Amino acid sequence: MKKILITGAAGFIGSHVLRLFVNNYANYDIVNLDKLTYAGNLENINDLKNMSNYTFVKGDICDKDLVEKLFKKHQFESVIHLAAESHVDRSISNPMEFINTNIIGTVVLLNAAKALWNNNYAGKLFYHISTDEVYGSLGEEGLFTETTSYDPKSPYSAAKASSDHLVRAYHNTYKMPIKISNCSNNYGGNQFPEKLIPLAINNIKNNKKIPIYGKGENIRDWLYVKDHAKAIDVIFHKGNIGETYNIGGKNEWTNIDLIKKLCEIMDTKLKRPLKTSEKLITFVKDRAGHDLRYAIDSSKIEKELNWFPTVTFEEGLEKTVDWYLENTDWLENVISGEYQEYYQKNYEI
Repeated sequence: MKKILITGAAGFIGSHVLRLFVNNYANYDIVNLDKLTYAGNLENINDLKNMSNYTFVKGDICDKDLVEKLFKKHQFESVIHLAAESHVDRSISNPMEFINTNIIGTVVLLNAAKALWNNNYAGKLFYHISTDEVYGSLGEEGLFTETTSYDPKSPYSAAKASSDHLVRAYHNTYKMPIKISNCSNNYGGNQFPEKLIPLAINNIKNNKKIPIYGKGENIRDWLYVKDHAKAIDVIFHKGNIGETYNIGGKNEWTNIDLIKKLCEIMDTKLKRPLKTSEKLITFVKDRAGHDLRYAIDSSKIEKELNWFPTVTFEEGLEKTVDWYLENTDWLENVISGEYQEYYQKNYEI
């Protein structure tokens, strides 16, 4: 069996990647290493716990001794590295946590892989999942390509940029076989509700104000999370060693237009008069260093690997709203405790 370590697979994107790999590749022996911080939740992957080709290990990628023991015990041939601190607001209030996890944790994994593989790289792979935020901010025109210069604007994106550079450095210096992908904003089920779409869905459902930074003019390119998981699958199996692939949805929305569309869907689902939920929109002080626009040119992965997004934004939003309305227990469990303190601190209205 091919032995694979997937880090952070109890999180939002990681859970969808893990599910796809465990269900589709019975001949892969998959270990999920996750610290189970606020965004990591075993409820995201309850359906996989009894699968014979899957093992969960609770632990921190920064724990050098644990990581080295896992590599020796399981003899991993591949790593799919998703574990990361990922929320910009949290990085502004606590940058050190992002530096430790996103930079130090990545190096701990790289070193463990390097030691185990010991220059015998045939059939080995370190696949690092990153973000479009490493490229900085776009004006009204242009797209991020794989050769766009890095220009991170927040502690989060700077930490991810650092980890990207380190992964490439291990490829260039030690000839470690690596792949990197940088993706646009994801949305879908299981996403922690400090992110824009699930936060808005929860607030609309409960008739709470919807906080929008600034004037809501910031633009993001949105990709349905299951399309991202499929892209990771394709890159893992067919992408070229040493290459970077940008993954985007070709689906740009301003925050305010997105929220108005979400309000429309929620009004229909909740049988409220149209425009009812729009009254909940409340503009709050803009985020420090808020990037204006992200947009991905995904032509490389389309041409080389024949991957394309399959879910339209309207279809994906409907699926996402349905998921949160059907999984109220999951949502209630997630938003209790620490999240309430975080919400009050960051979205005080």
